[in-house]
Amino acid sequence: MGNFANKADRDAIQAESAWEERDLPRTMYEFLSATRDKFPTRNAFSYQLTSGATDKNETLTWTQFHGKCMQAANLFRDLGIGENDVVAYVLPNASETAYTLLGGSIAGIVNPINPLLEPEQISAILRETGAKVVVTLKPFPKTDLAQKVAQAVAHAPNVKHILEVDLLRYLGGLKKFIVPFLRPKTTTTHHAKVLDFVAEASKKSTDLMFEDSGTDRVAFYFHTGGTTGMPKVAQHKYSGVIYNGWLGRKLLFTEQDVLMCPLPLFHVFASHVVLMSVIASGAHVVFPTPQGYRGEGVFDNFWKLIERYKVTFMITVPTAISALMQRPVDADISSLQIAFSGSSPLPVELYNRFEKACGVTIVEGYGLTEATCLVSINPPSGEKKVGSIGIPFPYCDVSIRNVADGSVCGVDEIGEICVSNPGVFAGNTYTEADKNADLYYDETFLRTGDLGRLDGDGYLWITGRAKDLIIRGGHNIDPAEIEEALAGHPDVAFAGAIGQPDAHAGEIPCVYVELVSGGKASIDDLMAYAKDKVHERAAHPKYIELMDELPKTAVGKIFKPDLRKRAITRIYNAALDEANVEAEVIAVLEDKKRGLVAQVAKKGDASEDQVKEVLGSFTRPWEWAA
Repeated sequence: MGNFANKADRDAIQAESAWEERDLPRTMYEFLSATRDKFPTRNAFSYQLTSGATDKNETLTWTQFHGKCMQAANLFRDLGIGENDVVAYVLPNASETAYTLLGGSIAGIVNPINPLLEPEQISAILRETGAKVVVTLKPFPKTDLAQKVAQAVAHAPNVKHILEVDLLRYLGGLKKFIVPFLRPKTTTTHHAKVLDFVAEASKKSTDLMFEDSGTDRVAFYFHTGGTTGMPKVAQHKYSGVIYNGWLGRKLLFTEQDVLMCPLPLFHVFASHVVLMSVIASGAHVVFPTPQGYRGEGVFDNFWKLIERYKVTFMITVPTAISALMQRPVDADISSLQIAFSGSSPLPVELYNRFEKACGVTIVEGYGLTEATCLVSINPPSGEKKVGSIGIPFPYCDVSIRNVADGSVCGVDEIGEICVSNPGVFAGNTYTEADKNADLYYDETFLRTGDLGRLDGDGYLWITGRAKDLIIRGGHNIDPAEIEEALAGHPDVAFAGAIGQPDAHAGEIPCVYVELVSGGKASIDDLMAYAKDKVHERAAHPKYIELMDELPKTAVGKIFKPDLRKRAITRIYNAALDEANVEAEVIAVLEDKKRGLVAQVAKKGDASEDQVKEVLGSFTRPWEWAA
């Protein structure tokens, strides 16, 4: 593990040389080949379809993994994918998902798509990126992914080929015999030619059969959201992705490490932060089950899997930590050194419970798709300021800007977090030029839309969001989609959607509604209407409240801070009541350093520890009322 304990260590790494002068690969082919040459026989990648600690698995060395990625790249090139053409994949995790990600970025531009999206959303992304090839699942029991992709491709005339991945090859015994009889049928007709991914790739050479780019270029398209049918597509260059990998090698991993990553390979956390760090360092990565943490039995078998692979570093998110803490540590996890958590803020109480149960430190990080990913980390060998998202990485400049005029904020002054680093493709963050307008300060600092502050030690703190997203278990939900859907109801005058605090998911969608004069719609009516009109399941409201009048600004805009205060009060008081703790939230105040803070008063003999145990499960802070 690298020496990175404080801001001085970060500055020392930067002082070694300018970023541009570091001797690093220029392309994905060079990046992957260098690791193959250095660690040809070491384990690179493991995958298992089912979660049992002794279940069948597949492990490849760096030589084998490199060869599979080259076969995929050669296949894509033979299907007409040049450097400016797009290969999309709509896949759960599998070995083929990684081959497609890396091989696609060598042959052309690869575009991972969230398989949980609906067909119309997938189709919108395929049209936006102009994808020529789509890699997805062959019909398989308990998943409708093949059917969804077929529907999407029917409305994306640019797609010429569908390559199907058959999960059957991962099964053994009776299951392998039974599955073909249970395989669902795809009835949708489309224009694309369907081929078997493994059969076609296996015909290709394990050496690259075309000339590599040789220079930096855009090689990845990652969609953000996709909830409204018109997603924004962020473009990532080789240099940004390699920067993310270099950080992992420099600060965290060596070829001796084993990472377990039950996160999806359509997301930058797994693909850029984890997989690229593994390539940079020569470490070994394990992906358990197609759905990762959502996979059947993964939480129940998690600690046994740590023992099986002698995992040193686990990749996680707050929702997964919460679920793991409901199960005993029932295996030898002495190999485990550290847990890296990202995607959404980690409640203090959950942090403490995990460290106590596992004897392992959680390191929180921060990143975003628009910056390729990584921005900051709580230093692995230094002080962890729980609730902070740590110190900006080497070569990453963070500037806090006043929301009103863009001026630079002082120490501990809240403003918009803006980032300049090798992962920011300044001026060209999104594929659509108009979406890059007003996205930067000084032409280099990307506006993240997150509100925060830098403290005197250089630690970064998130205090809120300027861009109003709801983050449910690390998944971004645009409240506008919920609001626009409900606004279509004839009885609704105004709807304000916010993220309601949730001990498990961080936030869940909540809507406050003002009816038109004489409107008769009930909460049940509105719930049913929202379920029908809001396409994404994760965005379905979990709570709707009718108000006589929503709080509004002077120009008639819904004033969401008041709605957030209302939700915090309701949720925190319900949690205190359920735990029989004699205390209540009497107000929620805006603190200039911490954002919204719940003010708690005693109703009886409640102790600080009792309140902390209940409210520490949420990300928003609390304090005793004056």
